[in-house]
Amino acid sequence: MSITVPDALKPIVTFAHPVLMWILFAVVLYLAYTGIQARRTRSAEGETKKELVRGKFRDKHYVSASVMLAAMIVGSIGGMAATYINNNKLFVGPHLIVGLGMTALVGLSAALAPAMQKGNDLARNAHIALNIGLVGLFGWQALTGVEIVQRILSN
Repeated sequence: MSITVPDALKPIVTFAHPVLMWILFAVVLYLAYTGIQARRTRSAEGETKKELVRGKFRDKHYVSASVMLAAMIVGSIGGMAATYINNNKLFVGPHLIVGLGMTALVGLSAALAPAMQKGNDLARNAHIALNIGLVGLFGWQALTGVEIVQRILSN
């Protein structure tokens, strides 16, 4: 099946995924910050705790993570769709496989939220471990994505 995109929309179809993913990479780094601050809030005492509570880091983390989860899923599907639309096939390689794995990690990480809200430390530690892995993979994906964009631009 071949899908034709009007020439005026081709740059949008081609570059929406990389732009969204770079934005999400920045959001992931912000989520790491708010997550660390939320964790500090739980263990802090006295004036430090009061100051951290005022930052509402837990709420910021939760809301931003929800947006990131949705955008990550849409962005992953969108990247595959754009590749298929532009090439009539998917290129099964490390960038695609790792991207799908990252999408799974985001889902697994989000699925731990109810257990974390009940105070489950194992879920909290698993959430942190999954997200450390996610940040590492996201950095690698950003670099391989730049290589792909450079190949597209050179053609």
